[in-house]
Amino acid sequence: MLTAMGVRLGIDFGTTSTVAVLRNGAGAVTPLLFDASPLLGSGVFAGPDTEVLTGADAYRAGLAHPGGFEPHPKRRIDEGTVWLGEREIPVLDLIAAVLARVEREARRVVGAAPATVVLTHPATWGRARTDVLGDAARRAGLGEVTLVPEPIAAAAYFSTVLGRELPEGHAVSVYDLGAGTFDTSVLRRHGTGFDTLAAAGLADLGGVDLDHLVVAHARQLTRDAAVDAWGRLDWPRAPDDQRARRTLWDGARAVKEQLSRHAAADLYVPLVDVTVRLTREEFERAAHPLLERSVEVALTTLRRAGVTREALAGLFLVGGSSRVPLVASLLHRTLGLAPTVIEQPELAVATGSLHLGPAGGTAPDPVAAAEPGPRPAATGAGPAEPPERTDPDPPAFRVHRRSPAVAAAAAALVLLMPTDIALGGVLLVKQGPAGMVFLLGVQMVTTIGWASLRTRRIPRPGWGHVVLIVSTTLVAVPAVVLLFRHMGRSTIPPATAVTVAIMLAVGALLPARPRE
Repeated sequence: MLTAMGVRLGIDFGTTSTVAVLRNGAGAVTPLLFDASPLLGSGVFAGPDTEVLTGADAYRAGLAHPGGFEPHPKRRIDEGTVWLGEREIPVLDLIAAVLARVEREARRVVGAAPATVVLTHPATWGRARTDVLGDAARRAGLGEVTLVPEPIAAAAYFSTVLGRELPEGHAVSVYDLGAGTFDTSVLRRHGTGFDTLAAAGLADLGGVDLDHLVVAHARQLTRDAAVDAWGRLDWPRAPDDQRARRTLWDGARAVKEQLSRHAAADLYVPLVDVTVRLTREEFERAAHPLLERSVEVALTTLRRAGVTREALAGLFLVGGSSRVPLVASLLHRTLGLAPTVIEQPELAVATGSLHLGPAGGTAPDPVAAAEPGPRPAATGAGPAEPPERTDPDPPAFRVHRRSPAVAAAAAALVLLMPTDIALGGVLLVKQGPAGMVFLLGVQMVTTIGWASLRTRRIPRPGWGHVVLIVSTTLVAVPAVVLLFRHMGRSTIPPATAVTVAIMLAVGALLPARPRE
């Protein structure tokens, strides 16, 4: 592979947007542009017969076919696969599609592949999640990458790009309010690198939660006169309703951003067909409890780190949602320290990652992206789904590698049963109360099993499905017998009845085509 000597590529794969920055051998830093913007939308689109689209292409395609759009693949990193339209796609492939878009643009600008690639990730991510990220980077054609925690990259930006004095042993607090989550870390200068003294976060607090406040304001003003319209916006089924929901949440995000610059903003509510006004004062009053939580977490993290006020060199705000003026006000009021705010906080992490290593500090050892393969379960729960999710839920049961084995085990158990037990619905009932108790018990097991399957408490094939297939078979046998008799057959071989019942039970568990 032809590489551009001395050129480094830093990538910050975010919940809503992805940022990529190039640094040449002379130290000049240039953000990559995607559709004339340094922010590449992290959303992806997959149609039945198309490749995975990214950025503005994905957004436009999602307007026409909402079920194929996934706005936040980063939030789905623990799920393995997701349903988009009529396809089940590995989350790794969705992340790889975004990173591949970055790789192609970097190669176009440089004329060759960058010599080194740095990819950032949340400090709270465990090995399972970083393995997925590394696998996606390899699949995207980025090769061997260096994985760097986002707060370390932010600290490098604070000390190197901004030139803030950070003596040996002093610390910086990084407050990162992104679209999906909030993270805070305290890092101490150690030689040419940084030691993480403490880190914490809130998985249920991010920019989308502030967007929710904007929508809630509009709902409060209009819901009584438009109950049906809000029902369609909250629970869209038709494509037109899904598009309307997308329009609403996009507008809410724009209003939130406008209120960081102006005293008021207007939100158009589709389907309701009204425009409502929200002032900054109203927004900050609603946002205060949420942002107060983040400030308390930042304060607690500082205390856990054991850093004195005199040893804290600065408080650095990163993440697009940190632009909200109330964030800096609450931090200043609580910590007694004026935060450092930059014009484009979204670029800080990607840019800072390029100032680690030989050019500006001690970087972590490079992590080669391993070949895709089985991975251990994630070590923590992922963040909650954002309110603007529009794609339909996947079927409750999907095909996995263990499905054939489970079906075979269930069939064997049923076929090995004595005939008088297998035909319990017909024969045991004739044996009096004991037979009735048996049949009622089987029906209860079947009912509970199907209820568990629908609520996804039986997440994948296992012995729970074996029991469910067996009990369903026992309940289905009488129906098969009655069906045959209705067709004019006076006698039915037990093996035939059992076989048909098994087919009904197993067939019912096979994945159905997801409804639009």
